Amino acid sequence: MSWQMAAVGGLGAVQYQQQGAIGKFNQAVANRNAEASEKQVDAIESKLEFDITQFDKEFKKIEGQQRVSQAKAGTEFSGTALRIQRANAEEAALQRNILRYNAQVQKTQAIERANAFRIQGQMARQQARMAQIQTVTQTASLLGGMGGGRKPSSQLGAGGYGMQQPVNGQYFD
Repeated sequence: MSWQMAAVGGLGAVQYQQQGAIGKFNQAVANRNAEASEKQVDAIESKLEFDITQFDKEFKKIEGQQRVSQAKAGTEFSGTALRIQRANAEEAALQRNILRYNAQVQKTQAIERANAFRIQGQMARQQARMAQIQTVTQTASLLGGMGGGRKPSSQLGAGGYGMQQPVNGQYFD
């Protein structure tokens, strides 16, 4: 084995290892991004609870102010005042549902982002494996060409590599 063959083989082995390491690294980065997206789901849920609590506090505050102003005005809690309170309660329920819906949409998007990151990581790993296969085949091809896998041009037949050698000046099938 000549030093050139050893060099080609060594470089091919190093390239193979580096391609594998790059693929693993890229997959690890994508998995970390996926985990971060999944953690956002918990944060979104916590924020929803906080937002609903804050909304309820503000709603009760406004509702209390309305009752106080009605009491100061000396109006009865019936008729229009009752309809206003009922409409406000319905609006509050609607706002809570909107908050929940928006949070659910955000959670779904975070989960989809996590899935996309995982797919990207798997693709990066597969691309690295394909590059490794290509490196192995190219290195093997180079080593085969260097090590006498082909005949020197002086031993080739009249038509070149792969052609038959004449026997007594004749070619046979």
